[in-house]
Amino acid sequence: MLKRVTSEFGEKGDGPAHAASDHRLVAGHAGTSVVDIRGLSLTYEAADGPVYALSDVDLQIDEGEFVSFIGPSGCGKTTLLRVIADLEQPNAGHIHVNGVSPSEARLRRDYGFVFQAPALYPWRSIRKNVELPLEIFGLSKAERRERSDKQLDLVNLKGFENKFPWQLSGGMQQRASIARALSFDPKLLLMDEPFGALDEIVRDHLNEQLLQLWRKTGKTVLFVTHSIPEAVFLSTKIVVMSPRPGRIIDVIDAGILGRERRLEVRETPEFLKIAHRVREGLRSGHSYDD
Repeated sequence: MLKRVTSEFGEKGDGPAHAASDHRLVAGHAGTSVVDIRGLSLTYEAADGPVYALSDVDLQIDEGEFVSFIGPSGCGKTTLLRVIADLEQPNAGHIHVNGVSPSEARLRRDYGFVFQAPALYPWRSIRKNVELPLEIFGLSKAERRERSDKQLDLVNLKGFENKFPWQLSGGMQQRASIARALSFDPKLLLMDEPFGALDEIVRDHLNEQLLQLWRKTGKTVLFVTHSIPEAVFLSTKIVVMSPRPGRIIDVIDAGILGRERRLEVRETPEFLKIAHRVREGLRSGHSYDD
C-alpha cells in the first residue's frame, strides 16, 4: 500500500488541491517500501534551455500493489518510470528500490519492463522472443524452455510458441511482450502504456487478463496510462500527475473495488466516484482535456 493514504473520495477540505500540499505528511519510513522516492527532481538540458521534467516527487509503494500513473502527455509519467528502472538519472532527491539504488536493483534483475510497442524481433519465434533475456543471462536450453512454457501459458499463448510476431494480433504480441518481461521472475513489472495503441474491445480484454495475471503472480505493477477508466479498473492506487514539471497532485486509493474485478464494476457508483476524483485531480492541475 502507498504510504500516503487519503480517504477514498476526499473529505471536506481534502480535495485534490489540498492533497497536493500535504501528500508528504504520512510518508512511510525509509526502507519499508518496494519503491521509496523522496524529493526527486529531473531536469534535461536542451539546446533552447532546460526542460523541467519532474519536480520534488515523493512516493512510496509497497509490495504487491498495482499503481497507475495518469496525467497529460509530457507530464513525466514515463520519465518517472524510467528513473525507477535506472534508465534515467535524477538531478536531485533520493530513490530506493527494494532497499537499494535503482542501479543495484537493475543489476539484480528486479525489473521487467513492458514498453508501448511489443518490440518483438520479427525473425524470432514467440518462444524465442520470450526466451531472449534468459539466453542473455546464460540459462540452459532446458531451463529456458521450462520458463517460456510457464509464462506463455500464463498469458494464454500456449499453442502459439512457434508462430512469429507478424502472425499474431497486436494484443497477442503485447501479451508475448509481458511473458518476456516476466520470464526471469522480476520483483517489479513496469508497464509504459502497453495497451495504448489497441482498440477498446481488445484493450478491455487485456485489462481483465492483466488483472488475472497480477493476482496469480503477486508482482508489484507500475502502470502508465492516459485512460481514466483503465487506471481506475486496474489499480489499487492511482497517482495523478500535473503538467510539466511533473508533480504528484493526488494519490487515490481504489481498494474499495476489491481485487476480483470484472468490467461490469465500471458501472458501479464506487467506480464512478473514483473516476470523478481522478478527473477532478487532472482538472485541478490544468491537465484535463476532454
